[in-house]
Amino acid sequence: MLKHIQSAKNPKVKEWKKLLARKERDKTGTFLVEGFHLVEEALKANQIEEIIIGENKDMPPGWDYGDIPVTMVTDEIIGLLADTETPQGIFAVCSQEPSSDEVKGKRFLLIDAVQDPGNLGTMIRTADAAGIDAVIVGEGSVDAYNPKVLRSAQGSHFHLPVLRGNLSDWIVRLKESNVPVYGTALENAREYTKYESSDSFALLVGNEGNGVNKELLANTAANLYIPIFGKSESLNVAVAAGILLYHLRK
Repeated sequence: MLKHIQSAKNPKVKEWKKLLARKERDKTGTFLVEGFHLVEEALKANQIEEIIIGENKDMPPGWDYGDIPVTMVTDEIIGLLADTETPQGIFAVCSQEPSSDEVKGKRFLLIDAVQDPGNLGTMIRTADAAGIDAVIVGEGSVDAYNPKVLRSAQGSHFHLPVLRGNLSDWIVRLKESNVPVYGTALENAREYTKYESSDSFALLVGNEGNGVNKELLANTAANLYIPIFGKSESLNVAVAAGILLYHLRK
């Protein structure tokens, strides 16, 4: 089903543009991805509601988009929707992962108040690579469906559940499911190498400046730190998460 929109004032264009704001994404339960790679990953995951493509672009011949609505638009409209300097000319409106409080799986990444989109996206991508079963994004964090987060994650949103949740409640549920939760801290913590890899774990990482909320750290099985051998005060949170996820994973 192919449509063609040429006016930037078309109500449909206004709907798409609103998805660049978190408020509208929360309201509709949808989000916008940009670029051929992300659209392809969304297509494989069956999460696309509609595709938007520039009138001078072609759909890749191998894509099976079936009955998904496709709308061709002008370069002006592409410019209004794009969050990149050199847009590829293709977007998709996708459905968000349904929220769930159920503990499914054995390995989790819990994220407390991480505010940099690049950091959050990199951690989602790293969790995907490390075979983590779900990422839980707590309050105070940047929106997991922010365009910069989506680009940084490179399609990993479509490979594993990325859920929003109350981290205190999640820690309780994980404990009840016999999943040990390891926090990250600089004080009252043990070097991460003292802990061996295991079949089941949850890693809790925190804000770039303040770290993990102390109330959350008080309820973990143990808190870990990564030693610094040079003069840097700390590691980037996404780098630290990568080191710890791969160490803890058996």
